[in-house]
Amino acid sequence: MKVLVVDVGGTHVKILASGQKESRKFDSGPDLIPGNMVRQVKKLAGAWQFDAVSIGYPGPALHNRPVAEPHNLGRGWVGFHFEKAFGHPVKLINDAAMQALGSYKGGKMLFLGLGTGLGSALIVEGIVEPMELGHLPYKKSTYEAYVGERGLLRRGKRKWRRHVEDVVARLIAALEPDDVVLGGGNLKLLEKLPKGCRAGDNANAFIGGFRLWERDDGAGAPVMHRRAPKPLKPDEKVKHDEKVKHDKKVQLGEKLKLDEKVKAGRKGAA
Repeated sequence: MKVLVVDVGGTHVKILASGQKESRKFDSGPDLIPGNMVRQVKKLAGAWQFDAVSIGYPGPALHNRPVAEPHNLGRGWVGFHFEKAFGHPVKLINDAAMQALGSYKGGKMLFLGLGTGLGSALIVEGIVEPMELGHLPYKKSTYEAYVGERGLLRRGKRKWRRHVEDVVARLIAALEPDDVVLGGGNLKLLEKLPKGCRAGDNANAFIGGFRLWERDDGAGAPVMHRRAPKPLKPDEKVKHDEKVKHDKKVQLGEKLKLDEKVKAGRKGAA
């Protein structure tokens, strides 16, 4: 089976097909919507042949579909029919989970992607669990606000590096992984890796995308799946929905505050 892997990021969309040696990319950004993404991917792929598609999505995903809109792209991703648009079977997972799957060597592995935000995934004995650790509270905002792109631009490399070291240490202490892989476009800005970590490669996202269509043959190839959540009781569901709404309001409020501070900083610098 020939697979086209599409790695959707906050700044670029990268693609690679089975049998090809060089990946291709185009710019993404806050105006990119799924229909345009598919059209540009098809155009960029050109004569590449493929039977199936793997998509790394910059947000939470379940059952091959986005379950929330991305923070750094346009709207319309939730509910979009990717299989119909591509005309091929599609497997869609969180982008950090896809890169984690391509980096996995065994045991319990934590992946952290230093890019536009903070991507995260945990793999335990071949079972991949995409996570949203970047949105957890940290200092006056969230992990992502300090070690993502905006944190880097706002505080500079030196402070950003210190925050990366601190955040990585906290997550290692909490999750106790056997292996820690750091990836993402800003990995190259670190002068040295935090203790207990190894560097991943952005190309591992393509390996992860190809692995999504492989079966475990007993040779250690991870199988991508997610444990089905236990159904909530009616009262539990109400509490869960209220908490989700509250968390979204808090995240939006923190984002607006941070955006205002960044704008104020730019005006002051000007």
